[in-house]
Parts: sequence; structure tokens; C-alpha cells
Amino acid sequence: MTSSSYADVLQRIQAALDAARAVFARFTPGEIATEYKVGHVHDPVTEADRALDAVLRQNLLRDGEGWLSEETADNLSRLEKDRVWIVDPLDGTREFVLGLPEFCVSVGFVEDGRPVAGGIYNPATNQNFLGATDTGVLYNGKPSAPSQRTSLAGALVLASRSEVKRGEWKRFGHAPFKIQAMGSAAYKLALVAAGLADITFTLTPKHEWDVAAGAALVNAAGGFVCKPDASPLRCNQPDALLPGLLAGGPFLREELLATVHSLVPPRERKR
Repeated sequence: MTSSSYADVLQRIQAALDAARAVFARFTPGEIATEYKVGHVHDPVTEADRALDAVLRQNLLRDGEGWLSEETADNLSRLEKDRVWIVDPLDGTREFVLGLPEFCVSVGFVEDGRPVAGGIYNPATNQNFLGATDTGVLYNGKPSAPSQRTSLAGALVLASRSEVKRGEWKRFGHAPFKIQAMGSAAYKLALVAAGLADITFTLTPKHEWDVAAGAALVNAAGGFVCKPDASPLRCNQPDALLPGLLAGGPFLREELLATVHSLVPPRERKR
């Protein structure tokens, strides 16, 4: 990846993921004190979240670049920057607290609103995903590709564990694909980018930090990413909340959109 126009960015991302690995080593999933964010009784935060945020910022940010992180107060000066880091220091905090191996550190790099490079590391499974739009994606150091499946029949779709628990996926009970519930939106996107699952999608709002890195990886690998109304993903917006996201192998986009649009009312796809 040294020939990439994002070589320096990729080096910084990998250095940040390596530093995050050292932070994770200080904590035991399932055995960590938990607090809850003010006004969000279902949104846990831990000492690990804050420690990871600090080490990511130290390794990634340079003069002239913007910063958007779940664990940092938003500074809208990022809107004046062409190059912005969008990170979730610990995506899947609920799973981390419960000791489920479905959490990760997620680092996305956005240029002119487009997610162009990303890195995701799951310390519980020791999986590392790294890529940029002009390099493709490395999965644990080896080139990978998204699913080449041409039909939804038998496809593996990764769904939000929380959404499944709330019953939001019941409408897809007769769809031709297999549904697997899993935590961490970023991790699900990384698995799709590496071809370890065919599709992931969510029709409920997600923040840019949940998806920027994973979207960059799926795009870099050659898959598709779009919002529920089929429009392209743009990041570094004043409101960092997105209506949802669909991602998958390159040949599944149209059939997936048709299936979703046939089962989900337009008002739900735009909320």
C-alpha cells in the first residue's frame, strides 16, 4: 500500500490500531466498570472508550485536519476541513461490557465528504481490516474482496443485534437470505468488505462514526454502500446522524434495494 496516494493516512491508521491494541490489553471484556451517558440510559461508556479516544487522536490527527469522534465533543470547525477523521474508539460497547466478541476500534478518513480510507480492528478475534479507495482492502495483511454472489438467495445478512431484539427484522422473516444478529455496525461492515458476509444493512439511524470506516472499506474492496433511499453516503455533515445504511457485494445492490423498498414504507426509509 506504499504506492497509494493515501499511504501516509494508511500508515497512521495502522499505527493507531496498533496503539489501540495495547489499550485493549489493559481491560478484560465482560469485567469492566460501566457508566451511562447523560440522558442515554441505554448508551454505556467505559474507561476504555476514553483511553482509546485519546490514543487515536494522538496517532491520527495532524494540522489542517478535522476530527469527529463519538467520545469527543463535536467541534463544527471540522466542516471547514477537506480532510476529516471520523472515529468510534469502541464500537460495540454493549458487547464489550457483556464480553461478546463483537466490538472494535473504527477509524475512518473522509476527503471532501467521501469515506476514502479506513481501518477496523477487533481485539477479541484478532481481526484487522485496512484499506483505501486506490488500494483495495487487506484482511489480516492479505488482499480480500467482497462477496461475488449474484442473488440474495442464501446470502448471509448481518443484522443489528439491538434491532433484531426489538423485532424490527420480523418483516424480513420470509426474505430469501439468512439473518445473523451481531453487535457493532463497524465490525459488520468490515466483515462484508472482506467477503466474510454478503450484506449488512440498518434502516434505523446511525451516526457517521458508526459507519464511516466500514463504508470506506466496503467501497475500497469494490462493494456497494448507500443510504436506504439509494443515495450515496456523504460524511462530515453538520448533523452526523444518518437515516441508515446498506452495504454488500457489488452484484447484490439492486435486488437488495428492491426487497427493502417492497417491505419497508418510504417514511421509515427517510426518518
